[in-house]
Amino acid sequence: MKIYNLFISHAWKYNSDYYSLENKLNEYKRNHQDFNFKNYSVPKHNPILDPNEDYSRKLLELELEGQIKPCSCVLIIAGMYATHKYWIQKEIELAKKYNKVIIGIRPWGAERIPAIISENATQMVYWNIESIVSAIKANCK
Repeated sequence: MKIYNLFISHAWKYNSDYYSLENKLNEYKRNHQDFNFKNYSVPKHNPILDPNEDYSRKLLELELEGQIKPCSCVLIIAGMYATHKYWIQKEIELAKKYNKVIIGIRPWGAERIPAIISENATQMVYWNIESIVSAIKANCK
């Protein structure tokens, strides 16, 4: 069975969407024999590192690159963009640098999506596990 190597965009302080998506993917995996994935995201962080300090930011960018490089697919939840603009832009840059598929996920009830996500996404989907998994299967090698 194919294993999809995924990076799920996340934020340290506001990670409920990340965990919700990860839980949905794990539940789907348990209930469907044709889907398996490995999550390369590391949502927990070293509390010594401050993402607002230049040195720490550089270290975090290198860690982020190490998480995205081996993946086949980057999932970005579009609703987190306003609060985490810098890091989501960095994830998009790294995904493009390594020719990774980007799947943008539109949050429930969202009428507008940041242009940087919709313009760079291979596919935009709604916050529905069937749509998300279908996009992964169709686009991720």
